[in-house]
Amino acid sequence: MTRRADIVALVGSRICHDLGSPLGAIGNGVELMTLAGDGPPSPEMELIAQSIETANAMLRFFRLAFGRAAPGSMVARDEIAQLLAAASRGGRLTYYWAVDDPQERAEVRAVLLTLMCFESALPRGGDVHIRRRGPRWEMWAEGDRLAVRQDLWSSLSAPAKGPAEPAPAEVQFVLLPEVLAELDRTLAVDIGANRITAGF
Repeated sequence: MTRRADIVALVGSRICHDLGSPLGAIGNGVELMTLAGDGPPSPEMELIAQSIETANAMLRFFRLAFGRAAPGSMVARDEIAQLLAAASRGGRLTYYWAVDDPQERAEVRAVLLTLMCFESALPRGGDVHIRRRGPRWEMWAEGDRLAVRQDLWSSLSAPAKGPAEPAPAEVQFVLLPEVLAELDRTLAVDIGANRITAGF
């Protein structure tokens, strides 16, 4: 991995680590307040609890997508499925993870960056499917309307074609080619009217 990508990974790991503790403390506090109350939790408490669950899920998502992937480290199937289920409840996309075995964290990182690229093209939401056939990952996203920026998607196979100064919301398009190069993989993308398919 390039030094730039490695520094990004270290920064991502540090931010996610430092935010994890206070979020966990807030979640524990809300749980204790709920247990101490009489009757069912109020709508306000339910909203706070749901927001904390979503924030924790996104933090775990970002930790895997942007954090450092130590060589040989693995991610359990349940960990990925749970964070995607929580992200589905709190976001506009519904994820379907159809991979049973633990996976190398470096490959999961590339998958999650690809999913972030999908999300940018689905402003009205949609369904995202992930599976693995042999060594190859296959992902596809479907929605009512796609909003595809051709320069960003072209940059996945030719980084020089990307924007000179990408916006923060576009950082996944910058990092994904570098992560795939480290894995010695090439991304194939097909964009239709209501569907995007990607694999590596």
